[in-house]
Amino acid sequence: MDFIDIFPFAPDVGYSLLALVNFFGSLVPFVPLPAFLLLATMSVGDQYDLHILALVSAVTATAAKQIIFYISSGGRRMINEKTRKRMRPFERLIKRYGAAAAFFAAATPIPDDLVYVPLGLAKYNPRRFFVATLTGKIVLSYSIVFISHHLGLSLVEPFLENVDDATPIYIGIIIFGAMMTAVIVLLLRLDWARILGKFAPWTLDENNED
Repeated sequence: MDFIDIFPFAPDVGYSLLALVNFFGSLVPFVPLPAFLLLATMSVGDQYDLHILALVSAVTATAAKQIIFYISSGGRRMINEKTRKRMRPFERLIKRYGAAAAFFAAATPIPDDLVYVPLGLAKYNPRRFFVATLTGKIVLSYSIVFISHHLGLSLVEPFLENVDDATPIYIGIIIFGAMMTAVIVLLLRLDWARILGKFAPWTLDENNED
């Protein structure tokens, strides 16, 4: 299978299409739509400015994640008081390390919504979240752009040599998204006071809300 068969966009598309694909791809929580493959494809050769590619990708992804953050923040109103009480120790933990966690999630290819949704639920500072996420996305985007530009698609193509149909890949993406959603549900059901009480007892302090 050809690389372009999995992500059917030619490398000669414009910056605006990259922005749209990256924004809506990042807006779908937990489902890793391969927007980065389009970024990698456009980075090969000298047709596009590498800095613009990286910045367009970083800014649009951050905008989408900011929306997910705000939706998660508002979603806490739908959580009953019993669940909120279980979550409070975890909220205190995530608030203390929020910026570092947001940056790490943004700068690495991990499922970042696993970090962003809890940060929203914890009412983390939105400005700090934005700065940390944007910085991380810039690091990740530049890494993808420069690696793709200098190495081409040689890192991806070996994985596609024996693939004849992209359908299993799409199914795998959907299954992965369902699994990540299940993880968030599990986070809401865990007794965080019992878990964190052993390792971070300060999270049990009702007066420690910073």
